Amino acid sequence: MPVNIVSQLYKIHPKINEELLEQKVLFLLRQIGKAEATVSVVLLDDLAMTAYNQQYRSKAGPTNVLSFPSAEDSENIEEFIVPVPVELSSQELGDILISVETAQREALEKKISLHQRLTELLIHGLLHLIGYDHEISNEQAEIMFSQEKELFHSIQHHHIWRKKMPQLAINVDHIATIRQARGGAEPDPVLAAGICELAGAKGIVVHLREDRRHIQDRDVHLLRQTVKTRLNLEMANVKEIVAIALEIKPDMITLVPEKRKELTTEGGLDVVANEKKLRKTIKKMSEAGIPVSIFIDPDAEQIEASQDVGATYVELHTGRYCDAENEKEQDKEFRLIEQAAELAFEAGLRVNAGHGLDYRTTTRIAGIACIEELSIGHAVIARSAFVGLDQAVREMQDCIDRA
Repeated sequence: MPVNIVSQLYKIHPKINEELLEQKVLFLLRQIGKAEATVSVVLLDDLAMTAYNQQYRSKAGPTNVLSFPSAEDSENIEEFIVPVPVELSSQELGDILISVETAQREALEKKISLHQRLTELLIHGLLHLIGYDHEISNEQAEIMFSQEKELFHSIQHHHIWRKKMPQLAINVDHIATIRQARGGAEPDPVLAAGICELAGAKGIVVHLREDRRHIQDRDVHLLRQTVKTRLNLEMANVKEIVAIALEIKPDMITLVPEKRKELTTEGGLDVVANEKKLRKTIKKMSEAGIPVSIFIDPDAEQIEASQDVGATYVELHTGRYCDAENEKEQDKEFRLIEQAAELAFEAGLRVNAGHGLDYRTTTRIAGIACIEELSIGHAVIARSAFVGLDQAVREMQDCIDRA
């Protein structure tokens, strides 16, 4: 195996997606022309790194990353000094040791995710393995820094393949919207949910609003009896809807902000400002065995607050990404979502995403390694008017599978 991830972390640390790190190293190996080479990445705590740093560099305390090229004959890493990259005779490049504790502190200082900091350290360590050394001279330091910058830019704009794609959950609210426009019985969101499941959807989402503008109480009760995959009840944190959720016991709930005059949910829930009320509701749901997700903007403070109040999931708001007016703006919003997904994962939260996703914007979001599920409604229901609901769901699933 060309990449060997070894964890020697014995204390509690943020969660690390080792599959994601492996795929990043594989990409970097291809970028430096070493696709067939083997490299080991060892994840340590500060105590273990301190011992290595003292033994091999005669320096006290931990450092963030050490590289041990397999080509070196000496026990001292600092004796492996070459001014330019070299062709190694062996396909084994060597070992990269990273202190996760130090990397986490540095990530917090830089206000980035741990995974992003680990990526930077992997690049730095890998360049050392093939002969770059910033300690030789200022000139060599500039050359190495330039290579690091180029590789980081490349990996940011490269799709990292993932083994398991996120699941597709379909929101059938707008089927009920059409029904309510005439006040009759059709089209039936319960029937629509069944069609979505048969087409491959792994979950059904409905938002029971206080004003009952689309989904009705009867719909929710029937869906609880008929949904075969997973029923996710979106809801405001209000007494009446909380009572209904506790009665029907959906497979999960998603707490969202709700304004009576809005056409659709306009942004994430402010968990920080509503911490006390949310904590109380989540405690009730937990006692009833109902996992809670909170719909939030991709913001570090909201992620931390979501963890503090006891949520199991966060659903990251993708609306600004979908509504971006140009590629630069969309790329910026994508990076915020990607960073937020990694931060939430590291905090021990499970991660979903949704809002505004369509057949053009879904594939890129589906490629974010830490996201488990995408909640999509309007785009699929709109598409179904032309191709039918079954086909519309299958086409959206294809967008996810292409990630």
